[in-house]
Amino acid sequence: MHASPAQMAAMNERARRPCIALVAGEASGDQLGAALIGALRELMPDAAFVGVGGPAMRREGLQAWWDSEELAVMGLFEVVRHLPRLLGLRRRLLRRIRAMRPDVLIGIDSPDFNLGLERRARAAGIRTAHYVSPTVWAWRRGRVRSIAKSTDRVLCLFPFEPEFYARQGVPADYTGHPLADSLATSMDQASARQALALDAGADPLIALLPGSRASEAERLSRPLLEAAVEIARGYPEARFVAPMSGKRVQQIFGRELERFPALRCRVIEHQATAAMAAADVVVCASGTAALEAMLVNRPLVVVYRLSPLTYYLGKALRLVKSRFISLPNILADEPLVPELLQHEVNAQRIFAEVQYWLDHPRQRSALAQKFQELHRRLRCDAAATAARCIQGLLTDGQRPVPQ
Repeated sequence: MHASPAQMAAMNERARRPCIALVAGEASGDQLGAALIGALRELMPDAAFVGVGGPAMRREGLQAWWDSEELAVMGLFEVVRHLPRLLGLRRRLLRRIRAMRPDVLIGIDSPDFNLGLERRARAAGIRTAHYVSPTVWAWRRGRVRSIAKSTDRVLCLFPFEPEFYARQGVPADYTGHPLADSLATSMDQASARQALALDAGADPLIALLPGSRASEAERLSRPLLEAAVEIARGYPEARFVAPMSGKRVQQIFGRELERFPALRCRVIEHQATAAMAAADVVVCASGTAALEAMLVNRPLVVVYRLSPLTYYLGKALRLVKSRFISLPNILADEPLVPELLQHEVNAQRIFAEVQYWLDHPRQRSALAQKFQELHRRLRCDAAATAARCIQGLLTDGQRPVPQ
């Protein structure tokens, strides 16, 4: 069967201008998506980018249908509470994707939302990729079956992940992590303080990061600030800097900060990297912030709180398979940094761990060497590598068979 001239013209036009849909669900996904769009544009200058993203992706040229904050929900019971809204959003998004029929749909992190979206798009004959492997190697390993049905390719940020997927028969590639490419292996503290107009002589300076999600900030802001009060008692010259990932998190943290008017804590919008580089010790929520502190090469204390129901259900069902929760420890496969969970997230424990880093320079030096080694392993020109994987998916001449 031969295509008509009109069909050929439409096919040629499509070949000249690829359409790539991306869906990113939170601040870290927005950063990954922005780097990926930039690298894809290098390979395909005429490509159009549509979907769900935040300010960084929009700056790179994404035509955003919805903002990434719409998807930023954490925890089993939190998701249940927002489920009607999220399902409605996914239905509307899927209708747009089916109508537009992009050359590929890339789900960036947010697996609970994106894998279902990808599965339905793939069933309609649209290529799909999932960028950032879900932590199936750590918990809920049964999701591998869902991933196999949902995506043509998994793009992995960490070196141990493709081997795990290979054992499950799922195509996967290691890209490295964009943050490792963008950050120097050693960042100058004095320059970072100067860039943020912080007192160069502040000693010690502690960075407080309560998380990128509102639900995290609700649970972590108060214990972090209560710990800051304890630190200030032990170190009277202590100063604090708190970079906020967004307006909602800043409102929550600011409300708690009003309870401690004597605390010398400066709240800034975004600029988490500079705040960490300026600090002597970082106290942060588990997640991308812990990885970033490792890449900036600052000692850190990782804190993690879920709703009690989510935590105890996960524990009772033995959903967690990893020994560690923080990426520095997972990557090193050893306890490089302290991890405080649930009831351990309190002023006394946080103060004790911060005090340890401040008072033990030899241990800080040993940690810095470990962090540099891990940084080098993750530096692979990740965005360009991921973009080449997507380009290969577009040019392999195959599309999934509609189911």
